Amino acid sequence: MTVAQRVEQLIGRAPWIAVVLYPVLVGLSIFVVATTLVDLSDRRDAWSATLDVLRQIQGRNPARPGGAGATDVVVPAGSPFLEGSTISVAGAALLQRLTGAITRAGGNILSSQVDLQASPSKPGFISVIASSELDGPSLQPLLYDIEAGMPFLFIDQLVVQAPSGATNEKGGKMRVLISVSGQWQRAK
Repeated sequence: MTVAQRVEQLIGRAPWIAVVLYPVLVGLSIFVVATTLVDLSDRRDAWSATLDVLRQIQGRNPARPGGAGATDVVVPAGSPFLEGSTISVAGAALLQRLTGAITRAGGNILSSQVDLQASPSKPGFISVIASSELDGPSLQPLLYDIEAGMPFLFIDQLVVQAPSGATNEKGGKMRVLISVSGQWQRAK
């Protein structure tokens, strides 16, 4: 006796089993189809988000607000490298970027120095050292402005000197010595 014959014999003896089994099998089939569709939709969304991230990394597509995989992070526009046809022009651009950041933070530049000679440990990098006066609460926005924008700049050294006792009572400014570097690539 085959399985099909046994099932026919069981249903012939108790037809209520067929009445109960049919909706259960239909419901199970609908459940399997629905979960498969949800899984396929999730995989498509994950693939789309991964593709967006890959395009952003490769620089082909800026971040889309509200798109798949979008975050609250705003990607600054521009090149991550110092721009300039020569190393001198790139050094001037770096100095201009640093002095602009200090000025926006409410400080004033006392002196500055551009170092175009790359150290052996940091080939291709240009450094700028600036001495300035700045209010205490303006230091954090200054550091954020330097590190968050484009091109990528790195703070190599930061020395902060509090105002002396006599000028501290009058709202004196602190002295800030900051060394910033950025990478320059030769024009191709």
